[in-house]
Amino acid sequence: MEHEFYMQHALALARKAFEMGEVPVGAVIVRRCSGEIVGEGYNQRETAKHALAHAELMAIDEACRNLGGWRLPDCAMYVTLEPCPMCSGAIIQARIDELYFGASDPKSGAVCSVQQMFELPYNYKPIVTRGILKDDCSQILSDFFRELRIRKGK
Repeated sequence: MEHEFYMQHALALARKAFEMGEVPVGAVIVRRCSGEIVGEGYNQRETAKHALAHAELMAIDEACRNLGGWRLPDCAMYVTLEPCPMCSGAIIQARIDELYFGASDPKSGAVCSVQQMFELPYNYKPIVTRGILKDDCSQILSDFFRELRIRKGK
């Protein structure tokens, strides 16, 4: 139940991205000891015109500012889509303890799809749980890309 609660929050952020015309991905970072959300983000690459404006990086940035350091001990990330290589690297660098994601990303996922970055001999490995609200996380992406194809006349 707890995992679904935080993933629902991430989905609400993904819906915000969808409404802005962004690929609908949302992420939250939770302090495990208190259950407090310390960081959140959603895709803003098109709006910000910035390659680094991924949901995960936005959430990590906010969590680091809120907690006062670059390490995020005792934290878990919930994200609607399997992280890419850049975001997986940031998760490792931030020392996030646990990663929960909804939908797999067969085109650029770096956790279990295209790559398995957390299986490489890095000095830090988060515990990964996939498939949290998988159908809802997949559906919002399908809806977004279907609407995008319609708008482009394809």
